[in-house]
Amino acid sequence: MQNKLSIALVGAGPVGLTLALLLANEDIDVQVFEAEADISEDLRASTFHPPTLDMLDTLGVAAPLVAQGLICPHWQVRLHPSGERAVFDLSTIADDTAHPYRLQCEQWKLSRLLLARLAATNAKVHFQSRVDAVSQDDSGATVTFSVNDEAATLRADYVIGCDGARSIVRKVMGVEFAGETYPETTILATTDFPFHEVLDGLSNVSYCWKEAGRNFSLLRLPGLWRTSIYPPENAPIEDSLTEEAIQKHFGEIHPTAADAKVLEVRPYRVHQRIASHYRQGRLLLSGDAAHLNSPAGGMGMNGGIHDAFNLADKLIRVAKGASDELLDVYERQRRPVARDQIIAQADANRARMRETDPAKRVESLRALQALTSDPVRLKTHLLKTSMISGLRQAAEIG
Repeated sequence: MQNKLSIALVGAGPVGLTLALLLANEDIDVQVFEAEADISEDLRASTFHPPTLDMLDTLGVAAPLVAQGLICPHWQVRLHPSGERAVFDLSTIADDTAHPYRLQCEQWKLSRLLLARLAATNAKVHFQSRVDAVSQDDSGATVTFSVNDEAATLRADYVIGCDGARSIVRKVMGVEFAGETYPETTILATTDFPFHEVLDGLSNVSYCWKEAGRNFSLLRLPGLWRTSIYPPENAPIEDSLTEEAIQKHFGEIHPTAADAKVLEVRPYRVHQRIASHYRQGRLLLSGDAAHLNSPAGGMGMNGGIHDAFNLADKLIRVAKGASDELLDVYERQRRPVARDQIIAQADANRARMRETDPAKRVESLRALQALTSDPVRLKTHLLKTSMISGLRQAAEIG
């Protein structure tokens, strides 16, 4: 028997689908609206942190996700081409998580797993259903959506915006989305070239300082590498997107990669923003609709999934008779984490990758090497960068 609560979710990304499955597993009436025709498989997030895997394990999707990805027991910051590095061993936090590693796996693979689990519930996922308007009153909220250019409406007790940076739910709420857009454009490019075979001691997640200031990062996935490129700021971005330019970048990483196959290329601008409120009456925000951050460190999608678990807990308790004031606790717990942990850490990671002064790079690397040699400091650092500290911070807020 369904609980007497109905939820409309806007957006069928990993955050929206995670939230939908958590609610559907409690027999709450859930409907998800997605403008696209299917799960998007373009270049997006690919890093899953330890506590995220712990959470997903409760839904039965962590093990099949791990089976499709690549376990990363450590990550590193290194100088290139010397290879001098600071290595962060995640076994240090084995007492704090059942998954003491990062998992490199495309986010769409999680979305597919979640969608398959939702098929066995009463939840309904509507693809090719663009949400055009949202409104609310004292007794509920109304979603107006389009299917094949025909308008329809749905009534729900609450509407949750999991619809990303351009969230229509957030726009209807009228809350401020304060922050900044960084001036540089970053290029994400994939290749099947085996960098791990030619670069000594390379971790599956490596952040690299390169001579002449053009830094890069390398993230390994099954069968390919993803590299983030920081092109010259004084050159037209179109010139940096050509296959020749991407291959030149690969060749600067290692000469034998100069003619490596370029599989996919995606330019993007980095935003750091946070909504002034996560809730307004019957409307709530989660994931990128609530906060945006630099992808350096892989905290955005993970933070959104953590939002979903926190919000689901509150909605389930409301469905069972608790006061909906619990939904205000969701904002009080998750917004400070996004501001003080996720955005701040991602900003620090981005600043480190933008450093061009050789002396400052060496100084920074020495400090990181000293940190990795100190077990107490290393554990504190890994609890923070693995997002465990943020979850503990949220739990302390009533």
